[in-house]
Amino acid sequence: MNGISTPEYLYVGGDPVMRTADTDWIKEISRVGFTQNYNATVTTGTEKGRALFSMDYYGNNGTVKGTYFNRITARINSDYKLFNDRVTIGENLFISKTRSSILEAGELQEGARNIQPLVPVYAIDGSWGGPSNNMSDRQNPVRLIEDNKQNHQDIVHLFGDIFVDIEILKNLVFRSKLGLDYTGYWKRNMQKSYSSGYLSDATAYLDTEANYGGNWIVSNTLNYKFDLSKHKFDVLAGQEMLKYSLENMSAGRDGFLLETADYMYLDAGESNFRNSGSGTSYALSSFFGKVNYNYADKYLVSFTLRRDGSSRFGKNNCWGTFPAFSLGWRISEEFFFEKLKENAISDLKLRYRWGKTGNQEIDNYASYGLYQAVYYTDPTWDRDYGTAYDIAGNGQGALSSGFIRTQRANENLKWEATTRHNAGIDFGLFNQKFIGSFDYFLKKTNDILVNPPYIATIGYGGSRFVNGASMENYGFEFMLSYNQRIGEVDFSVTGNIATYRNKITKLPEDVINSYPGNGNDQTILGRPLNSLFGYVTDGLFQTQAEVDAHVDQPGKGLGRIRYANLNGDDKISDEDRTWLGVEDPDFLYGLNLSASWKNFDLSMFWNGQVGSLAYNNLKGFTDFFGFFGGQNYGTRVLKGWRPDNTNTSVPAVSASDVNNEQRVSDYFVENTSFLKLANLEIGYRIPSRLLQAAHMQQARIFLSGQNLLTIKKSWGDNAFTGADPETPNLAYPVARSFTFGVNVSF
Repeated sequence: MNGISTPEYLYVGGDPVMRTADTDWIKEISRVGFTQNYNATVTTGTEKGRALFSMDYYGNNGTVKGTYFNRITARINSDYKLFNDRVTIGENLFISKTRSSILEAGELQEGARNIQPLVPVYAIDGSWGGPSNNMSDRQNPVRLIEDNKQNHQDIVHLFGDIFVDIEILKNLVFRSKLGLDYTGYWKRNMQKSYSSGYLSDATAYLDTEANYGGNWIVSNTLNYKFDLSKHKFDVLAGQEMLKYSLENMSAGRDGFLLETADYMYLDAGESNFRNSGSGTSYALSSFFGKVNYNYADKYLVSFTLRRDGSSRFGKNNCWGTFPAFSLGWRISEEFFFEKLKENAISDLKLRYRWGKTGNQEIDNYASYGLYQAVYYTDPTWDRDYGTAYDIAGNGQGALSSGFIRTQRANENLKWEATTRHNAGIDFGLFNQKFIGSFDYFLKKTNDILVNPPYIATIGYGGSRFVNGASMENYGFEFMLSYNQRIGEVDFSVTGNIATYRNKITKLPEDVINSYPGNGNDQTILGRPLNSLFGYVTDGLFQTQAEVDAHVDQPGKGLGRIRYANLNGDDKISDEDRTWLGVEDPDFLYGLNLSASWKNFDLSMFWNGQVGSLAYNNLKGFTDFFGFFGGQNYGTRVLKGWRPDNTNTSVPAVSASDVNNEQRVSDYFVENTSFLKLANLEIGYRIPSRLLQAAHMQQARIFLSGQNLLTIKKSWGDNAFTGADPETPNLAYPVARSFTFGVNVSF
């Protein structure tokens, strides 16, 4: 450079090969996504049997470079009648093979958000750009994409059943079915050596993971249907057994002479041999019966009784009994309704349903006391919980390992049970031009399954699954659809609105700390499950006099957040926390519009919610400089308080969080009400006369768009500052996408 040296400040951290840049990292990792889908189906059939075979390919290259998902599926369904149609055998089988990248789009986008723009993609010498020593350890996302191109994960999924139906007597049918749902998974993670700023790894390594598992189901049912004049009966009794199992393993090695996908297999690794594996299983058994009764299509009654047993529960309560019934009255079929049909109400039905269901979705060994032989655990972030003295730090050795408790037993653990009442009305007006329904529900859940925190004096491994709180939910939904034809235009409008409320109705002492509240006088009992609890903010300190006049608040100062002293003492403490609102919306709504004219059609779907709140964790990145030091920040920090910029709600920029502004407070609570145009599609059906030469039955071309428009609250108090109120804690909104397609059938 003609003897003139480049100033040090033009290099990242003074590194002479890392010139500063203004990198748009989002642009560097983004691309236009591309999706394709192809399907072929073949069917055949006679009076004695039918068969269907189909294949489907779906490919999606995501909007973030390096991310993709490909799937090929095959399906075969058939049934055949034997022995004078008294026996029917058949199967419904589905198999799929998927391959996808191991990189997650969200993780890459988060990395692109965090790394600072002054870091270049490449250094002057062609090596990877990266952070300097005064920056956080954020990886170059372009390097991650490039160095993971060879990595992928595969899943093979087999799902389906084979069955036999035997008609023992007229209308008395026995069915036996064997169902399978198995998955095999394989992942290869090959990481090359690299240097990226002060981040580097001189040793290449390979990790592989594999697992296989699933369940088989055997069910046997006996079904009898018979009529007595206008009385129709449908009776069913059956039994079902399910067994689930899963085994997994992983292995890895470090140090490879060649860093290529063809060479880097486990047997070529030179050091740090590692492996692990585990397995799990559970079983479920059920007995059930059902009776349906129908009188003249006017009065409908159904009753069901189930007896379910699960290996996940304690030996004292592994079985649960779950009854249900429903009632229906089609009033419009009554004789006195004929005149109303002629005038306004063309259809009317009342219904009521009550039922009790069980939930067993917990760990497979939740009721057992568990002990594990643990030779060594990584003490990087916590102490070593191993039960042998691993003096060499190898995680293995000749010294025998002892056992450590990992979970306490609970032999009284039982089914979580939910009872639900549902009352509704279905109606049609003006010869079914208007069709609607109204539903009200009340749901009570008892003995909620939870693994609560435990006091430290119990010691390591003191966790235990218990039946904890009880909760009540109630709400309604109203739907109305209008269908009409005017001239050559057919159009339909369907709208719905729904609301729900819930509250905790029981809160045992040992699960209090699993829910918001202070565990003392302010518990969640009587409040909604999704209640927010924390500190109330009272603006920013504007003058030193305000700082001096406020109660003891460690870290207070000019431009810092002032917290309200709710209990009236002389300090800000945990006792000043209170309820900040509820995340649940006041109501949700949707609107579906469709119209067709000749061969053209148009449809759109709008949805939204009103009165919802969310705790926006992303404000830690957009509004504060010191929460996560040494990385990129949002532009809202530029609005931070300064002596010449006091008309702002954003705190002053600070390299440290001495005021503990990371604490849960209403500063992060925002309104997530929105109205969204979720889908818009325009289509054209090609006239049949143009398809005859190609031997096509029908063809339709269409153009659709998703997530086209979002209207949110962006003004006033608790305005939403994030990207998408429907997914409030994602840094980027759900991508707007467009699809052009052709549907053809032969």
